[in-house]
Amino acid sequence: MGILTTDMQQLVREQRLAFVASVNADGTPSLSPKATATVFDDDHLAYLDVASPGTRANVAANPVLEINVIDHILRRGYRFRGEARLLTEGAEYGRAMTLFGPHGALARRSHGVMMIRVTRATPL
Repeated sequence: MGILTTDMQQLVREQRLAFVASVNADGTPSLSPKATATVFDDDHLAYLDVASPGTRANVAANPVLEINVIDHILRRGYRFRGEARLLTEGAEYGRAMTLFGPHGALARRSHGVMMIRVTRATPL
C-alpha cells in the first residue's frame, strides 16, 4: 500500500479541482487551481498542464509542490506534499494520458502531465 489511502484517492477522484502551490523564483508561494487533478497510483497524483506557464517554470526550477483537495460540502479534504515533474512522452506519459479521457480536447491542448510523487499526505 502506498501513501494515498483509499479515502484520499476517492476524494481526489470525486472532487477533481485541486489547488496547487509551487514556489516562485523569489521564494514566494504561487497558488493555482487545477481542474484535472486525479490519482495515478497509490503514491502519485497527476494533472494536465493546460495553461500554467508559471507553475511549469516553478517546478522546473524547484520541484516541490503542495496540493490541497477539498470537498467543500462536507468541509473536509487533504493536503498532499511532494515532488513534481512534467511528463511529455514515454510509457508513463501514455498511461497517465489515459486517465484524462473525459478531458480529451483539453488533453490534446496540454503541455503534458504534471506527475507528483506524494511524500506526505495529511487531512486538512
